[in-house]
Amino acid sequence: MLRDRLLARLDKMGDAVDHQRLAAEVLGIRGAPPALAKRLVAQALVLEDRRDTWRRTGERICRDVPAVPGVYVLKDVDGRALYVGKAVNLRRRLRAHFAEKQWRAIKPELSRAADAEWRAVGSELEALLREAALIHELKPPVNVQTGAPALDTRAVPRALLRDVIVVLRSIEDDSVELAAARVDGGWMIQRTRRNGADLVVHGERLRKFFKPGNRRPEVGDYAALVFSWLARRGATATRLDPHDARSARVLVSRLAALFRDERLFHERLEQC
Repeated sequence: MLRDRLLARLDKMGDAVDHQRLAAEVLGIRGAPPALAKRLVAQALVLEDRRDTWRRTGERICRDVPAVPGVYVLKDVDGRALYVGKAVNLRRRLRAHFAEKQWRAIKPELSRAADAEWRAVGSELEALLREAALIHELKPPVNVQTGAPALDTRAVPRALLRDVIVVLRSIEDDSVELAAARVDGGWMIQRTRRNGADLVVHGERLRKFFKPGNRRPEVGDYAALVFSWLARRGATATRLDPHDARSARVLVSRLAALFRDERLFHERLEQC
């Protein structure tokens, strides 16, 4: 390890430290002026020390994270969000974050990662939406895109650009997630029991959501994520047009019929 080599050479040199020689022979930087060579050696020692801490942090985090879809937040020692990400497999994604090869090109902010928190979800689409909402809320410095995605930059067939309710797998076995998206950009996601116990309330909530002028700009307009997902990986997902139901009662009835179809849970949701 670079740090160990530097410390060993410094110990041998004692009080007569030759920073130019250290920079040349250990760091591979030849011809550096004395002041610069001294600074480079000091920086290398600090960086390698941080690398050890970063590696141990990764081992601790990855030991506990589950191998399920979800969103995660990497935080510094003071609990500030550094980066928000999503994953189909949280454990595999976080292990990739802390892989040895990542250190060579790591962004300075991520080298300060000291902890992580995550939220398991039932599907890729839910992870996409939760990630976007968290980026909007936390504004982490490492994330490049912090604004809402532009629909006109995505290859979405015109036929898909209509208000929609998508039925998704939930992290809870007795539930489903209903992802609702409007063409004006609004979105919501609602967990609903498969037995229909709360479907009347949630049906009314969905009807209200799709009424004209009902916007929630404070959470970002992320419906573009839903439409682009439906155009690609979610092409076989079960969906409903909310405007085909004349009332909340009809919408509830149609959703209840879907929930009673075991094929939805043993075949189609497996693909989402």
